[in-house]
Amino acid sequence: MGSSKAISNVIAGTLAVVLSLFSIVIFAGDVEIVHARFRHSGGAEWSVDVTLRHADSGWDHYADAWRVVADDGTVLGTRTLYHPHENEQPFTRSLGGVAIPAGMSTVYVEAHDKVHGWSPQRVQVNIEKTEGERFEVSR
Repeated sequence: MGSSKAISNVIAGTLAVVLSLFSIVIFAGDVEIVHARFRHSGGAEWSVDVTLRHADSGWDHYADAWRVVADDGTVLGTRTLYHPHENEQPFTRSLGGVAIPAGMSTVYVEAHDKVHGWSPQRVQVNIEKTEGERFEVSR
């Protein structure tokens, strides 16, 4: 009886490892958006700080941009990253002058790398709240 429970535990453990490796392979190389901070500057203007994590491996493969987009895909602001951050992970970069139109409460942060393009992972930000999953907002 005890040996079949032990075998079950080994199988369950092995399955967990295989599934976690599978998820790593699916998103391997994609940029991770760790956190976003939105600060209202007045009117429609916002300053945005975004913290990214990426396995930068030199000039041919590094996180090279992030952007703020509206629900309809309109780009509200883009921060271009001009060099790899191999020895600075995660790292934060800022962008001022992001114009979020009055009445718009939800925007998205997206990140890009030179090899994989725009990451499927993005952060939804409700600027009417003070915080949420991976974001904070101050007025």
